[in-house]
Amino acid sequence: MSKKGFVTALLLTAGVFAAHNAQAQRTYEEMERLTVNEQVTTVITASEPIRMVDISTDKVAGDQPIGNIIRLKPKETGHEDGEVLAIVTIVTERYRTQYALIYTTRMKEAVTDKEVLLREQDAYNNPAVAMSTADMVRFARRVWSSPAKIRNVATKAHRMVMRLNNIYAVGDYFFIDFSIDNRTNIRFDIDEIRVKLADKKLSKATNAQSIELTPALVLEHGKTFRHGYRNVIVVKKMTFPNDKILTIEMTEQQISGRNICLNIDYEDVLSADSFNVTLLEEE
Repeated sequence: MSKKGFVTALLLTAGVFAAHNAQAQRTYEEMERLTVNEQVTTVITASEPIRMVDISTDKVAGDQPIGNIIRLKPKETGHEDGEVLAIVTIVTERYRTQYALIYTTRMKEAVTDKEVLLREQDAYNNPAVAMSTADMVRFARRVWSSPAKIRNVATKAHRMVMRLNNIYAVGDYFFIDFSIDNRTNIRFDIDEIRVKLADKKLSKATNAQSIELTPALVLEHGKTFRHGYRNVIVVKKMTFPNDKILTIEMTEQQISGRNICLNIDYEDVLSADSFNVTLLEEE
């Protein structure tokens, strides 16, 4: 390459890097602006669960009532029209976005409802998220619709049979597929579903025999069934000794208060036939 050609290439490369850096940097004047007023609650809805929210000043109060929604409101009056009260940063499982909160004295101009648009989402590889909720639901749906491969793990109680259908390991999670056959004509109204790590042999000397586990996902949220029920619960991968069992317990609302519990041995978790990720691959 000639000296002239080398200089030209160097200048072009520098231009590309400058353009990239310009796109990577942003001031509040380039952000989407949301007008706010102390008499109005501004609700922002993300398309997926929100993992972190930062409000740059203490002039604005905020909370997160549910997974994908935050609420914002100026703490006090006395601000000037057009004053920048704060920059709010929202980080979800796969993107982040920022808004400049601009004060308005006219209540009717304040934004009451804001949905995060696709063009406002900057892709972000969140290190705290091993698997996004959207991917988790997609995998769980595939497991839910797959044929049962496990036939010998079941519990009978109150003329009901609760059985383990499948266990799959995907990434850092176990996908546990179970079903219940209600052989009565009495509808089962679900109170709660709990996942525990418990001792195989309970001792009467102490109550500290089980550890409550919080599922990363419960696929179906239906609260009642009459004859058949199936669900997939996702829990973080774990190892546990042979004297422990993984327990899924379903309890019914009072007055009836029926309950049924499925015990899963560690050997069942380690079963090679239970882990077949090819089922989850895209066709």
